[in-house]
Amino acid sequence: MLRYNTGKLFLIELKTLALLFMSFGDLNIYDFYKKMESNDIMLSFKGDVTSDMLTSMLQIMETKLDNLGEENKVKRKVYNVLVECLQNLYHHRDEMKRTGFKEESAAIFMIGRNESCYNIVTGNYISSDRVSGLKSRIDQVNVLDKDGLKMLYKEVLNNEERSDKGGGGLGIIDIARKSRQKLVYDFMDVDDQYSFFSLYIKIPQKN
Repeated sequence: MLRYNTGKLFLIELKTLALLFMSFGDLNIYDFYKKMESNDIMLSFKGDVTSDMLTSMLQIMETKLDNLGEENKVKRKVYNVLVECLQNLYHHRDEMKRTGFKEESAAIFMIGRNESCYNIVTGNYISSDRVSGLKSRIDQVNVLDKDGLKMLYKEVLNNEERSDKGGGGLGIIDIARKSRQKLVYDFMDVDDQYSFFSLYIKIPQKN
């Protein structure tokens, strides 16, 4: 079940795209193009998030944002949220590889743009025993205002509530701080060991 339904329609469109890929033999390329065009998808990726791939995607998006002539403040906000999102995918990838996960720790990433906002969607596998803690962290940041998020960030740092990879939810806190929007999320059980974590972030174009 999706939380904060403002992102629901966008996620449904992504699920439709996924179904198209699953029946690739019957895929109408023009229909697929129109699906991407209707959501104004600027960049999409599915696969193993390596450090080289992370760097390449950030370079591509930096160029695209420059070409759009976006205001510097909005451009910085979008780019900073992208950095956090992609780093989170990379850290989850490392964690899954340590558990011996066999799916090459595949992840999905998409960013689209409409007349009012940028929409970022990420999806990746996580160990099911992490679902409860991650859900609690997102629910926590979703009820905090700007000052509350700043205090939580400092609290996590001061308490050294961090792991070797990616911190104790610092990425989620940073995404909430920089986007200044509620985070939409979903967890889908894959089996008794793993779940698929989806995250939707909305970044308004107007400050």
